[in-house]
Amino acid sequence: MSWIEDIISPKTRKWEEFYRNRFQHDRIVRSTHGVNCTGGCSWQIHVKDGIVVWETQQLDYPLLEDSLPPYEPRGCQRGISYSWYLYSPLRIKYPLIRGTLLDFYREEKKNAGGDPLKAWENLQNNKEKRKRYQWAGGKGGFRRILGGEVVEIMGGGNIYTAKKHGPDRVAGFSPIPAMSMLSYAAGARFLQLFGGFNLSFYDWYCDLPTHFPEMWGEQTDVCESADWYNSKLIADMGACLNMTRTPDCHFFAESRHNGTKAVVFSPDFSQVCKYADQWVPVHPGTDNAFWMAVTHIILKEYHHEKQIPYFINYTKQYTDSPYLVKLEKEGDHFKPGRLIHANELAEWKDIENGDWKFLNIDAKTGNFVSPKGSMGYRWDKAGGRWNMKLECGETDKSFDPVLTMLNQNDGVLQTEFIEYGLNKTFLRGVPVKYVDTVNGKVPVATIYDLLMGQYGVDRGLAGDYPKDYTDKDASYTPAWQEIFTGIDSKTVIQFAHEWSNTAEVTKGKCMVIVGAGINHWYHANLIYRSAAMALALCGCVGVNGGGLNHYVGQEKLAPVDSWGAITFAKDWVPTASLQQAPLWHYINTCQYRYDGFHWHYNPVPDNEWTKKHTADTIFTAVRNGWMPYYPQFNKNPLNLHKEAAAAGAKTNEEFINWTVEQLKNRKLEFSINDPESEDNFPRVWYIWRGNAIHGSMKGHEYAFKHYLGTHTNAIATDADDKTEVVKWHDIAPVGKMDLVVDLNFRMDSSALYSDIVLPAASWYEKTDLNSTDLHSFIHPLGQAVAPVWESKTDWDIFKLITKATSELAKTHFSELQTDIVMTPLSHDSKDEISQPNIKDWFKGECEPVPGKSMPKFTVVTRDYTQLYEKFITLGEGIREKGLGAHGNHYFCQEEYDEMCVSHHFPKRKYGDKVLPSIQEDEWAANAVLHLSTLANGKLNVEAYKNMEKKTGLVLADLGEGSKDLRLRYTDLSAQPRRYNTSPLWSGLMNNGRAYAAYTYNVERLVPWRTLTGRQHFYLDQELYIAYGEHLPTYKPAPRPEVYGDLRETWKKGKALALNYITPHGKWHIHSTYMENLRMLTLSRGIEPCWLSEVDAETLGIKDNDWVEVHNDHGVYVTRAVVSSRIAPGMCIVYHVPERTIVPKSQLRGRRGGGHNSVTRTHLKPNYLNGGYGQFSYHFNYWGPIAPNRDSYVIVQKMEKLEW
Repeated sequence: MSWIEDIISPKTRKWEEFYRNRFQHDRIVRSTHGVNCTGGCSWQIHVKDGIVVWETQQLDYPLLEDSLPPYEPRGCQRGISYSWYLYSPLRIKYPLIRGTLLDFYREEKKNAGGDPLKAWENLQNNKEKRKRYQWAGGKGGFRRILGGEVVEIMGGGNIYTAKKHGPDRVAGFSPIPAMSMLSYAAGARFLQLFGGFNLSFYDWYCDLPTHFPEMWGEQTDVCESADWYNSKLIADMGACLNMTRTPDCHFFAESRHNGTKAVVFSPDFSQVCKYADQWVPVHPGTDNAFWMAVTHIILKEYHHEKQIPYFINYTKQYTDSPYLVKLEKEGDHFKPGRLIHANELAEWKDIENGDWKFLNIDAKTGNFVSPKGSMGYRWDKAGGRWNMKLECGETDKSFDPVLTMLNQNDGVLQTEFIEYGLNKTFLRGVPVKYVDTVNGKVPVATIYDLLMGQYGVDRGLAGDYPKDYTDKDASYTPAWQEIFTGIDSKTVIQFAHEWSNTAEVTKGKCMVIVGAGINHWYHANLIYRSAAMALALCGCVGVNGGGLNHYVGQEKLAPVDSWGAITFAKDWVPTASLQQAPLWHYINTCQYRYDGFHWHYNPVPDNEWTKKHTADTIFTAVRNGWMPYYPQFNKNPLNLHKEAAAAGAKTNEEFINWTVEQLKNRKLEFSINDPESEDNFPRVWYIWRGNAIHGSMKGHEYAFKHYLGTHTNAIATDADDKTEVVKWHDIAPVGKMDLVVDLNFRMDSSALYSDIVLPAASWYEKTDLNSTDLHSFIHPLGQAVAPVWESKTDWDIFKLITKATSELAKTHFSELQTDIVMTPLSHDSKDEISQPNIKDWFKGECEPVPGKSMPKFTVVTRDYTQLYEKFITLGEGIREKGLGAHGNHYFCQEEYDEMCVSHHFPKRKYGDKVLPSIQEDEWAANAVLHLSTLANGKLNVEAYKNMEKKTGLVLADLGEGSKDLRLRYTDLSAQPRRYNTSPLWSGLMNNGRAYAAYTYNVERLVPWRTLTGRQHFYLDQELYIAYGEHLPTYKPAPRPEVYGDLRETWKKGKALALNYITPHGKWHIHSTYMENLRMLTLSRGIEPCWLSEVDAETLGIKDNDWVEVHNDHGVYVTRAVVSSRIAPGMCIVYHVPERTIVPKSQLRGRRGGGHNSVTRTHLKPNYLNGGYGQFSYHFNYWGPIAPNRDSYVIVQKMEKLEW
């Protein structure tokens, strides 16, 4: 036993050597993780002998202001286990290709005499071979392939597609660029130089909070997590902070010690409930009803009865409440209509942009005024009047806006208000003034008075107002909401009083934290809107400690100004092709065929708009310039110029006019008109940095069938309702895609179904940039070790693809090509004041005018032999045109010229010029930082000065304190560095202040980017009025009988339908981290299905039984977790489980899918409008989202388990 004594001897302590050796390291590199978790934490990566041996949290975050706790600790159990991925069995080590595809390609190449382009062409023309390699998708059969041959195949596919079909048949999808900016930029830059298009992600993930554009004209802007500490009442709904915002949750806990009350709204007893003072277990998807009742109380008690000065003054200045709306007569009553425009008054009928300036009444004089700050003033030529001063934009005189006409009016009109929950219509008295307009006398009401009518606040006016809070038949009383939420009226009243009293005392320090648990519902915008009303009416927006704070994706790409130009190749190309993904997948996966009319599940008024099939509304939106759609036409756009030239067109303008004439005469068709024609298929799809085919694909079984042409577990059939204008084919096409390429560092479900898989570097193997909504730092991804095996960074991979494409073009496509690119009317540009009224040129209601009544057209010259040279060179386009984002602009000639001569920046020859080089990823990172207002103080001051000219306000002082700041990649690698307060973003951060959205607007009177420049309670766009959402309202979640998930399933016998909920998981981020041994051990080896005890007993299911979760769309096989924390009528599967760990399905005979297998895309059509104020398209900003939280499934116990 002497060896035991020796080992444990206190003199030798040899037993410690194992631990010392385990944690020895040669160096430490700073990096982070690009997983869309919003953490964006700074990590120490410990390297020994060229191997990552472990990681731990960095502890050198700068402190913010003295009153706030430090950002440390930051990190989570997922981040500290990431190094497992570097060397895991699932790591993709070599380029892989589907064996069947490789055999066919080599055979065709041999027959073509070694010509790769001819080989690809012959393969595509051989329908049998094409069908066979498509059918092999998802069934294994990968082979290792050498890099030269694989890029040759992709280059051939690219050039063939451009020549045969058009470059706009080449698509790319990569999500959330903020998590690794340059990796995203690599693929996007290639696509835009080539003439392809990028698919959006934020809306497709259903993470885009559509109410933010509605109310604020903003995609998403929220406070950083440190600002939670400043709040005094936090309402959390749909955001399980300790699970999904783990590194930041300490601020939530610390705020409790600071006197903050926390109330959690959740149908299940979720993890975050343990932090709460109060848990409110609302029925799933009914939070809207609760908040509508809260606002009813706020308006009644605190606005009408008490008239709290802070609330009243805030509502007057910062919301659209004083603006005037015309009431339209219908039978014996009236309906709210459109905002009255300034040019409807005779004295202002000829003013500039008069359709986009609106009216208030001055309480002092009784005169009508046109407040500064509306969109008309934003785009006036002179500038200087786009601000929120209480001054008339036409006279410069100050005024006091009339909020209500209750005590001074020309009469009270009975006005219609619809309540969709109980399907009731109420006529309620609304006080009005009559206005003499150029079109006659019309009654107008303030938005504030319309809100009082909508919410049922009895102010002594005649009509169907509720008697009191106990009136359950009238909207929107506390008793009314009980019917939907299951929550007692006393709880609502208590919460409304605590909320309002806290907001009054603290001047707005009440906050809502919200996330995917809410945003993934079909009526997400209405739920958000109902909470936002309670915030704004109590002055809680634009205040530290307040606001509607939506945390889902890692969405805030801080240096978006310079990054966007480099990413979308604006330094070389005059326009970018950016596709709204939900409508694109809805159409191209043929999911519209299975949908039917939306009004079966979406309660709407009956009119010409609401009767349409959603696919037909998409066609309307594309042709009128509201939404993008690629491919553009039923012809190759590269050939159109030749046709136009043959017809006599000589200039770009004549080419565009010829194209418009062809469209008008139906000689040229939009692809969206006939998406199932082979001429209009998407052909090549690049995927990188994301699990597109599985993790984010709503209705992914339809993608398997209609995109990939492979097996599917869907059993759905075409709906009875068919499109009228979009051409219907009796048989839907199968296998539209010629080639799917995935860049990945792990064999996830998308890689399993791709034709080519390229090994990508992971987060410790590349140089990149990372930013997030949750803090105000830009973090580096540092290359701790070289990419392992044959993996390469995304930047290097796309350089190789671009180079291969360029080289092939020199032989097969060397002549200059003239392309025409169609883009929609854009937010934050003058496009957004294009269409004051909807007139469809396609129906002959007006003339087709590009950029006005239809999309914009841009002529682009493409030299495919120069793609690679342009990819690695920063072009002069940004020097000439400048940079900007979110409606801001600045020039950067000096900074660009500095890059051309300074030894601090690499350069290269392009033609006869010396230009900045971005050949390497770190060089590109420094270009992003050098040219951004966030990291270059001089440019920041210039951007503020430009905004001073537009607004007439003093703003540049906000940037003076950081004027000398210059950040480089090496600075970020040394320590986290906070970026500038910038006009790009709406929060003020000077002197260490925590970032809170819209403090710039409230404190500096800079308007929101909306029609009125104020926060919008009223949405007067024609589609919103048609769909009944111009005022805040409640619409119940769709029922399973009408939603279309169980049509075929229930034919086999009606079974218990459960509402299917897919929150973010505890042991992984989306699909990342999920399939490693540590995480699987913590979650029963799979992502289980959580059931209530009541439903489990009904279904005969016990805890840990294997079950099938299924409906018409597909099936997921997993274990059951029976838990008292789950409410009856629902089940939960945390997303995203991978197919690699899922057993076979007894029902369908094939491997069960994942959480999206039982979903199908349902689009809400009122998001399709455009060319009208904040309702104008921008990438990842506006358009339909792809909800999945309204889905219904059957859960069935399995008798036999097969792998």
